[in-house]
Amino acid sequence: MFKGSIVALVTPFKNDEIDEKALRKLVEWHISEGTNGIVPVGTTGESPTLDHPEHEKVVEIVIDQCNKRIPVIAGTGSNSTREAINLLKHAENAGADAALVVTPYYNKPTPEGIYAHYQALDKASSGLPIIVYNIPSRSVIDIQPHLMGEISKIDSVIGVKDATSEISRVKSHNDLCVDGFLQLSGEDETIYEYMKSGGHGCISVTANIFPKICSEMHQSFLAGNFEEAKKLNDILMPFHKALFIETSPSPVKYVLSRMKLIDYELRLPLVKIKNETRELLDKLINDLELI
Repeated sequence: MFKGSIVALVTPFKNDEIDEKALRKLVEWHISEGTNGIVPVGTTGESPTLDHPEHEKVVEIVIDQCNKRIPVIAGTGSNSTREAINLLKHAENAGADAALVVTPYYNKPTPEGIYAHYQALDKASSGLPIIVYNIPSRSVIDIQPHLMGEISKIDSVIGVKDATSEISRVKSHNDLCVDGFLQLSGEDETIYEYMKSGGHGCISVTANIFPKICSEMHQSFLAGNFEEAKKLNDILMPFHKALFIETSPSPVKYVLSRMKLIDYELRLPLVKIKNETRELLDKLINDLELI
């Protein structure tokens, strides 16, 4: 159910408010282009700068617009277990198909605390599947493979979004986690090697602007056609790199604004990209005739 190209969806703003019309249009576009799943209010969705009512609103809009056509994996993470439980329960009640739960950040819990965090989420829910989001570059915490193996035994935990860029983790997780443990990459730039090593898909930033090519690439991966997958990934690689020259999601929002899909707005402390980054992205846009 949760395989292939899953977009880490941006949250469009207009005059510093959620742009519901643009959000619904983005969801429709992704479905028509073959995207295999949508993650609202993750890192790319600027969840840290959404208040709780806004967070819940985005989840509800995406679930409503998807209307069960493709799965919705709602971002429900927090560095407060109590807050994460509340977000998880809301996503569950709203009809999400799974929850993406980032490791608790800033307060630096011990391995025992991390395990207890996911265990508490499991006990508080009615069985909503949980995907662990391991992104040490943003959260400081890195769930090592042996701990991931223990967390994988928690009933509602079904997999991981791995944003460590360490391809060796695919094998480590295969060896240490329960059978059928889902492995999704959180790094577009390393997706080819990740999938060759046995990964199941990617929660992707690049898919925001290339949903069709990303979907076709993953279908080639899953069909075992690695030559075609590499060809498509090579087309995307300049964007895989360029979208992270500055803090995401500012670069991808700029490209989407050039495509006239959203307004180029972010919430502070995120700011618009520098002129030199715009020039690079404009060149890539022109080279690939994106607009």
